[in-house]
Amino acid sequence: MAEVAQSARRNQVNAFAASFMGWTLDAYGFFVVVFLVGTLSTAFHVGKALIIVTLTAMLAARPVGAFVFGLLTDRYGRRAVLMLNVSYFILMELLLGFSSSYKFFLIAGVIYGMGFGGMWGVGASLSMEAVPQRWRGLLSGVLQSGYSVGYIIAAIAARFVLPTLGWRWMFWMGGILGLVTLLVSFGAPESEAWKQHRAPSMVAVLRIVGQEWKQFAYLVFMMVFMMFLSHGTQDLYPDFLRSTHGASNSAVAYIAILFNIGAIVGAILFGALSQRLGRRFAMVGALVLSIAVIPWWAFGGTLATLTVGAFLMQVGVQGAWGVIPAHLTEMSNDSTRGLVPGLAYQLGILFAAPTPTIEYLLRDRIGYHWALAGFEIITIVVLAVTLLLGKERRGRSFVNAPTGSSS
Repeated sequence: MAEVAQSARRNQVNAFAASFMGWTLDAYGFFVVVFLVGTLSTAFHVGKALIIVTLTAMLAARPVGAFVFGLLTDRYGRRAVLMLNVSYFILMELLLGFSSSYKFFLIAGVIYGMGFGGMWGVGASLSMEAVPQRWRGLLSGVLQSGYSVGYIIAAIAARFVLPTLGWRWMFWMGGILGLVTLLVSFGAPESEAWKQHRAPSMVAVLRIVGQEWKQFAYLVFMMVFMMFLSHGTQDLYPDFLRSTHGASNSAVAYIAILFNIGAIVGAILFGALSQRLGRRFAMVGALVLSIAVIPWWAFGGTLATLTVGAFLMQVGVQGAWGVIPAHLTEMSNDSTRGLVPGLAYQLGILFAAPTPTIEYLLRDRIGYHWALAGFEIITIVVLAVTLLLGKERRGRSFVNAPTGSSS
């Protein structure tokens, strides 16, 4: 019995580790391009605007990947599709590193973006189905913090790999990380929940989503505002620090690393709290923290105050996000848990893509401080109301009780 229990724990660890590393790889792949905007502009002899267009195109391709890989994972299994998704990443990282022109980079980037779209849904379903119910909230936060870990790894690579080995190695390093993730994935077992609830066909998966379209629409709406929350507090903040407070590039980099550490702390803390307070109340609690620190985050008079504000802001923002893997997977039908969470997540990104543009336009009308603060105040209020009016299925079992069980 002890050997069986030990084997089960090892399987759970492997499934979770593979999912976490996949999500970290996803974030790394995206933020590498963010850090290389100027470098790639020079390398391909194009304006920075065209590199930013590539970023936008990569984001726009995410829902396509979420749809394709989500359908595949509900029909053919979590583990196999995760390995396929990671292999896809490795290939695209290598191709991007060999880019010889902007056109090649743009096309490869769009194809790469589809891989981004698949990773979260596949990893969330595999990991949340593998871990014990009592640990689901905490490990949901740990899983989501992989995004911040990926950001930090990309920042470190930009600081040390780029100056010494050049921009191509920034991508090839992602391929190396992908190989490690693939090796870990070999040790992950297939999901028992998927085996029990496997849909007979892809058409059947889509039919279930269609039958539950109101629930899916609610999840997409919630995720749009979750994206407003994260991108509205992160994307323009470095520029805000530079333009309104004269912060140097190195200072901005260190502040970004610090607030991503805050993001990791928040995701794990509020993810764990959601196991006791409930998913929605834990998320609302995180939102209360975020709105409370806006005076420091947006109106602080010194870099020290702004840094503290940014750290606490991301504790709250990513605290709310830390609950999302558990909440979305619990709210999804057993037969569509690979497709629905990932597609809702990526459609949220697509619809919230104009966030930086909206805030930048507001800056010209009401100033940078109020552009950031006003946008987030409205976002937080709407999101809190959306959560309180919604439902949750905290702690639901993903597997059927064995035949003959009295429970």
